[in-house]
Amino acid sequence: MAESKNVMKYIGELQDKEEYQALHWEGSLADYLQIVGQNPRVLRTSYQRLYDMILSYGTEEYVDSKKKITSYNFFSDKANGGTDAIFGLDIPLMRLVNVFKSAARFYGTEKRVILLHGPVGSSKSTIARLLKRGLEKYSHTDEGVLYTYGWDLDGTFEPCPMHEEPFKLVPASQRARVLEHIGVNSKDLDHPISNFGDICPFCRFTYQSLMKKYDGDWEKVASHIKVRRLVLSEKDRVGIGTFQPKDEKNQDSTELTGDINYRKIAEYGSDSDPRAFNFDGEFNVANRGLIEFIEILKLDVAFLYDLLGATQEHMIKPKKFAQTDIDEVIIGHTNEAEYKKLLNNEFMEALRDRTVKIDIPYITKASEEVRIYQKDYTQERIRSKHVAPHTLEMASAWAVLTRLEDPKKHNLTRLQKMKLYDGKMLTGFTEDNIKELRKETDREGMDGISPRYIQDKISNALVSEKGEGCINPFLVLNELEAGLKTHALLNSEEERNTYRELLTVIKQEYEDIVKNEVQRAISADEEAIAKLCGNYIDNVKAYTQKEKVRNKYTGQYEEPDDRLMRSIEEKIDIPESRKDDFRTELMNYIGALAVEGKTFDYRANERLQKALELKLFEDQKDSIKLTSLVSSVVDKDTQEKIDVVKQRMIKNYGYCEICSTDVLSFVASIFARGDAKEQDS
Repeated sequence: MAESKNVMKYIGELQDKEEYQALHWEGSLADYLQIVGQNPRVLRTSYQRLYDMILSYGTEEYVDSKKKITSYNFFSDKANGGTDAIFGLDIPLMRLVNVFKSAARFYGTEKRVILLHGPVGSSKSTIARLLKRGLEKYSHTDEGVLYTYGWDLDGTFEPCPMHEEPFKLVPASQRARVLEHIGVNSKDLDHPISNFGDICPFCRFTYQSLMKKYDGDWEKVASHIKVRRLVLSEKDRVGIGTFQPKDEKNQDSTELTGDINYRKIAEYGSDSDPRAFNFDGEFNVANRGLIEFIEILKLDVAFLYDLLGATQEHMIKPKKFAQTDIDEVIIGHTNEAEYKKLLNNEFMEALRDRTVKIDIPYITKASEEVRIYQKDYTQERIRSKHVAPHTLEMASAWAVLTRLEDPKKHNLTRLQKMKLYDGKMLTGFTEDNIKELRKETDREGMDGISPRYIQDKISNALVSEKGEGCINPFLVLNELEAGLKTHALLNSEEERNTYRELLTVIKQEYEDIVKNEVQRAISADEEAIAKLCGNYIDNVKAYTQKEKVRNKYTGQYEEPDDRLMRSIEEKIDIPESRKDDFRTELMNYIGALAVEGKTFDYRANERLQKALELKLFEDQKDSIKLTSLVSSVVDKDTQEKIDVVKQRMIKNYGYCEICSTDVLSFVASIFARGDAKEQDS
């Protein structure tokens, strides 16, 4: 029993009582006006608050293809552990935040529906979810504080059903003077102050009843007003609304604007009495915050009129009542098919005119796409299997290739185009060329394979028995190919064949990557590379100075070994005609280092290091007998050398015992095929 009490005490100590009290602050209207005088930011509109919320997380700037990009930290979702992080969409998100910025300054977009448009699985609903959750958290902070009010009527507290701004209780004709009186100057604020409009029908009825009771004594009426801090919450239906269209037979516009409470009609005697009305439609609920319309273009026409009024006039028309002011961000999302219907529907012309469309495409950078899967398939989450290096990268690269359009110029492949987009340089291409490549596309990123499809196939590979404790790129790529037969969103066999061809491209790319890794693992003997480098430099020095090289074994002086030097230089594509220039430049560089008292290190020269590694690999390949891995018999000496290479693969490249063996066998089979071709020729 004592232990149980200790647990309860421990839980109690974990609660933040001061925070609770701050979030449940109550006071009079006079107290609130004093707060406004000290902190006018509490008077912000929903758009202003949303924009400030995004900025509160900070921004980062970078340049991509000579274009200055602002990345908003809010969309990385670090506050929630990155669960809903958005990757690779900085430019569309910049456009979206600019719409919020314009709306916050009353430039016109506050009178528009913000429509997120894009293919399935492109993060549209994730963006809306982030914005809703962000507003909720922001309302808990001192920076995002906002208030509402209610009425103390004979000891009974009646909250404003639409949790409106308390400043609206100040008569409209007197608000500017009151702000001036309490020291608020709109010129000192980041955003202009709204005119707020009128109070809701329920509060208007209550206000007028009290004014009649007290014969117009406003102070006595105000004594019944209790101001409270407002905390937005979708679960509590406060300031955050979500509307999802149902089938046409069951759609009812009262879901948006509220409905009559028939049980209370008998009590109040009329269905036009605001006390007999439930102001609980999604527009009412979302007042002061944000409403999300899921698949907004599936709305029935009856809903359309409510939506247009809410958008343009910031008003809704509850049944039996006058137009009612609202203050909320209206954001919807839809896919390509539904949007095409909108374009072809003349009855929806008014909606098109009041819509700001923000395209949310698929990611077109493989390095950003892979972050989606790295987030989902961490080793902590997948304990039973190891994900081999490059597995997620190859799946991501294929997904991106399906979304790219074939280059119209420059004689490029899609793979080369993808690499350019990802910041990798190709000979003869500049940042201006990359900008030109992007501009010449029509619908790039709006078609192709969804991340959901990739996630499904990675999941299939993880639960498959083929993996034997480790899944590799071929397992996942085979799953991706097998799923194309039944992919519901692929409309033609031609499209399927194109995607299969792109899988072949990715498999070849993977083959090149692992060949290079195995080569580097075999030639990772730094002592041997340093020795080879020393030999090469000695010969280059003798060659450029027209001297002879002393043979360490015979003691005799010999001509520089041009065959050795060329065998290294050819690895980095130095042509015969340029060998003298290359060798002279290298010796000049070494000489300049010597003047500064520095020693030449081959690792500082990336091209030379690559050449030396490839040369050493070529020299050691036969002694290690990698091709013997494809046979059933491996001698002890070879096995020891192979084990050393495997350990380097595990240590340096993230392989496990299983996939390192598989990769070595795979690369060995490639070399075996190469050897066989050489023998045939």
